[in-house]
Amino acid sequence: MLANQGSTAKIVRPTTLRESVLERILELIIIGSLKPGQHLVENELADNLGVSRQPVREALQLLSGEGWVDLRPGHGAYVHSPTVEEADQLLAVRTLLEAESARLAARNPDKTDISDLRDICNRGLAACVADDVDAAVAANSELHTAVVNMSGNRVLADLTSQVARRVRWYHTPVARHRGRASWEEHAALIDAIEAGDEDVAADIMRRHTEHTRQSYLESRAQHPVEEPPAPIRRRRPRTVSG
Repeated sequence: MLANQGSTAKIVRPTTLRESVLERILELIIIGSLKPGQHLVENELADNLGVSRQPVREALQLLSGEGWVDLRPGHGAYVHSPTVEEADQLLAVRTLLEAESARLAARNPDKTDISDLRDICNRGLAACVADDVDAAVAANSELHTAVVNMSGNRVLADLTSQVARRVRWYHTPVARHRGRASWEEHAALIDAIEAGDEDVAADIMRRHTEHTRQSYLESRAQHPVEEPPAPIRRRRPRTVSG
């Protein structure tokens, strides 16, 4: 046993090349640079990322296991095309989690936390006015994470973090459509949390997340995602015995 264990520094595990490649590909998917249904060509990704094909292949395998990439035998890898049903289910769960987070955040509001929320909200609104979708989506994610952290419920925070990236993925295509209305809802939410009104805060968050959910579903109805072609199974020619 090590003496004075409490002061022993933890070893920081370096990020592997595969993990770095995975994070970059995932970020490109989330921000929409790689679109649902898009063919992911290993050589092209490797060239664009400045790496060999091996870490790209490994990253795609891992992303497939996490549901971000579909591997089609004979055709290669494609960005996963979420069905309307799976997106609807995830966004519905998000509403439940975040409404409870807002309610708990309003239970004991902290002045510093409220100030931070208002700062994020102002940055998000500025990005919205400037039509900087990426910055607005990033600020939106930051604000929702801050509210969840204010809840003080670690289990709730862990569950919410599991769906946060998917939420950001679904939110990006509709962020411009939601526009200022989204940030006005955020401002009202912050007011309710600051006032310590748990029921109002939960209701505002519930309606806010439902608006995003409905916007996504309407967008999908207007712009269906095209599925990549099914792989063609090639039959080997029969050998004729003489």
